[in-house]
Amino acid sequence: MPPMRGFSRTLLTAVGLIALFSQVAEPFSVTDMAGRTVSFPKPPRRVVCLAPGALRLIVYLQAQDLVVGVEGIEKTRRFGRPYRMAHPELADLPLVGPGGPTSINAKPDLEPLLAVKPDVVFVTYMDKALADEVSRLAGIPVVVLSYGRFASFDEDILNSLRVAGKVLGREERAQELARFVEDLRKDLQRRSASVPESKRPRAYVGGIGYKGAYGLESTELHYIPFLWNRVLHVAASVKSRLGGHLFLDKEQLLTLNPDVVFIDGGGLQLVLEDAKKHLAFYKQIKAFQTGRVYLLYPFNAYATNVETALVDAVAVGKRLYPEQFADVDLGKVADRIYSTFVGRSVLSEMEHLYGPLGGIVSLGLD
Repeated sequence: MPPMRGFSRTLLTAVGLIALFSQVAEPFSVTDMAGRTVSFPKPPRRVVCLAPGALRLIVYLQAQDLVVGVEGIEKTRRFGRPYRMAHPELADLPLVGPGGPTSINAKPDLEPLLAVKPDVVFVTYMDKALADEVSRLAGIPVVVLSYGRFASFDEDILNSLRVAGKVLGREERAQELARFVEDLRKDLQRRSASVPESKRPRAYVGGIGYKGAYGLESTELHYIPFLWNRVLHVAASVKSRLGGHLFLDKEQLLTLNPDVVFIDGGGLQLVLEDAKKHLAFYKQIKAFQTGRVYLLYPFNAYATNVETALVDAVAVGKRLYPEQFADVDLGKVADRIYSTFVGRSVLSEMEHLYGPLGGIVSLGLD
């Protein structure tokens, strides 16, 4: 081999190795959703997620293989949460704490947490002071994420994906998901914009979960499937003490008298049981008289399941504006949304749990 050619190859190899090591070892920092600056000497490879929704965001980023421990709630309860339904293997990971509502802004048990040797802890619903304390005691970077308003779809979710994406080197994936959400929102708004307000039915959504299951009287005022489809929510004029969430009484529902009712699958059973006890009440509501009562899937399960919120939004548009959504195959769109966010479609499992998406709900009022 000519001496210069061997020298050139050696030089190129050395330069390549230097570039590779400089990329891997380059320290960086992020500003988390609590406004804290969190520094890393190198990209973390071992991840733990605590509190409602943290693990979901990491699955969305296709980084579930980095997770080294999970909460007890992730081991025992997966139905209605597509990120867990699509990845049952997560239940086999070591236990790092109980999880659940009591984990919100609570100091975690450090012993099981440290036992799995994480490089980073992602946590939701934790204030700045506590996050700093946990990081100091554990000697591990703690990154606070957020879903924004509880039991809703909030822009903070996408911002949290961007933060976690930067930490894990998944920035492109985070942007891909943000574009997917925005494209779907624009498509729904474009379709519904062609419907004159005078022809939009007055609608209501009930059975919405709020730290538990509730019946028809439980609704959400800032309901993304309605907002993105320009739906006239009959409860919009009623004041709420719970932010976007609202509990009505039966007299208020009779006064509102919606043309169309959507029922969240999480509260469907309670609605069916209540209908048996208060048959006269349901018969007075126009939507029940005309049979315009439809099923949606619960997306508030251990914080917001974004993909199910999007699936519901398409189902609402398809039911309310059949002409504008004539080209939309609801099943195929739902398959695509679930696959995009959690890696595979879980539509058939959701149908088994709750019933057909957008299907007619019969309360047996005859």
